[in-house]
Amino acid sequence: MTENEWTTFVQALLNDELVNESLEVRALEKLPYAMEVRHYRGKSPEPPETMDYQTDLMIVENCPDSIWKPRLIIELKVKSVTTHDAITYSQKAFAHKSVHPYLRYGILMADRRHYPLPGRLYRHGVYFDFMASWVGYEPTEDELQGLVSIIRDEVEASRSLEEIIYNSRSRSRAHFTYLHRPLKLY
Repeated sequence: MTENEWTTFVQALLNDELVNESLEVRALEKLPYAMEVRHYRGKSPEPPETMDYQTDLMIVENCPDSIWKPRLIIELKVKSVTTHDAITYSQKAFAHKSVHPYLRYGILMADRRHYPLPGRLYRHGVYFDFMASWVGYEPTEDELQGLVSIIRDEVEASRSLEEIIYNSRSRSRAHFTYLHRPLKLY
């Protein structure tokens, strides 16, 4: 199975799992990672230009009036990941989060047999919010439900970040005195 075939396979699996939610899994779509202003008219930039990276999987939240918000990007790799891959994907995560500061980012690996996540991924994947590994291409029920649980948690984290970032001056905002990003390994 090629990486693109596996991508569309995982897309279909996840769309089936998230069918009754406002979420949609899109495959191989581009998302802006930078916006540049080339000139101004008065004090207004005209028009900002975007540069895009293709994503493997993008979980979006569909809202009323044809509005959608990217909530989570999942990069997919088969069998192994090199140091260069880890650095490149992590940098993509950083770039996408610069334009979408509430966006969450992860990597999913397939056909890993029973090898654990590679150390280079921990070391160089600093902008990933999660990392996951499946033994084969088709997940076991536990692997699938584990990923779906992570996706739901990450979407909720994205919503919370959006609330914190964009409603920070509202009198009715939620007030937080702690932020803790725990490390979960399983």
